Amino acid sequence: MRSIVDEMQYLMDAAHQQGLPLRLIGGLAIRFHSPTAQQHRGGLHRDYPDIDLVVPKKDKRRLDAFFSSIGYQPEKTFNLLNGDRRQIFFDPESGRRIDVFVGDFEMCHKLPMRDRFDKHPLTVPLAELFLSKIQIVDLNRKDALDIISLLLDNDVTFNDDSGINVDRITRLCLKDWGLYKTLTITLSKVENVLINENPGLDDDSVQVVLGRIDTIRRMLDRVNKPVLWQLRDRVGTRLRWYTEVEEVNR
Repeated sequence: MRSIVDEMQYLMDAAHQQGLPLRLIGGLAIRFHSPTAQQHRGGLHRDYPDIDLVVPKKDKRRLDAFFSSIGYQPEKTFNLLNGDRRQIFFDPESGRRIDVFVGDFEMCHKLPMRDRFDKHPLTVPLAELFLSKIQIVDLNRKDALDIISLLLDNDVTFNDDSGINVDRITRLCLKDWGLYKTLTITLSKVENVLINENPGLDDDSVQVVLGRIDTIRRMLDRVNKPVLWQLRDRVGTRLRWYTEVEEVNR
């Protein structure tokens, strides 16, 4: 059986050959952009049980035929009920699962993906990779390690070509107070992991990650907030600001 990294490459090569614009998101996508996470003995290395993808909404009808062509089967009941926004496929031999988000990425918060599929040939852009992890309300250790890996190996910049686009992050947070709130809470959790549960990083690496967290915070603090955003900020966490996500088990 192929390793999950080899399976991911096989899957993406097949999608490219068939002209299906699938893009990686989640842990394996972060691994691709983070050499530190690829080190088998490093503190940021972790296992990847599933492959997470995003596909443009206009291509969702092609998913069944594509996954069938490479030996995967659909999770029929789940796909019937949720197919407009998310579909699941699995390998009947290994049990390996493919989770495909349709159109936008929607979990605790919604990340709009329109016009973002052509930024990179294999993964969603770094800003969306960062946000796909930072939007998790109940952050676990592996997700914290993913965020740390991404911030350690990729600079915070103002465009998609050279790093994690803080301008994109800021614009999405100005449109969604809830995303902003979860981001600030999650960044504090990541800082706590770095400072109190250091996953084997040297002092210089810790300072690099903390510095990039500080850059994102400062950029969010500097921008003028819309009136509706300010009104929602006054209400704060007295009202739930995120969507509760149920785990999908086969």
